[in-house]
Amino acid sequence: MLKPNYQFEKRKRELEKKRQKAEKALKKMAPAETPPVTETAVLPEKS
Repeated sequence: MLKPNYQFEKRKRELEKKRQKAEKALKKMAPAETPPVTETAVLPEKS
């Protein structure tokens, strides 16, 4: 029977954590860079 490759599993977990951390950082930065969108523009009603 094969032994589990713990180094591979650990590396996989570390890469996943790193990816999630990068995504979180991008999410935090994205709203700061783009101006907030306000819904002040009202579409004309069709009567």
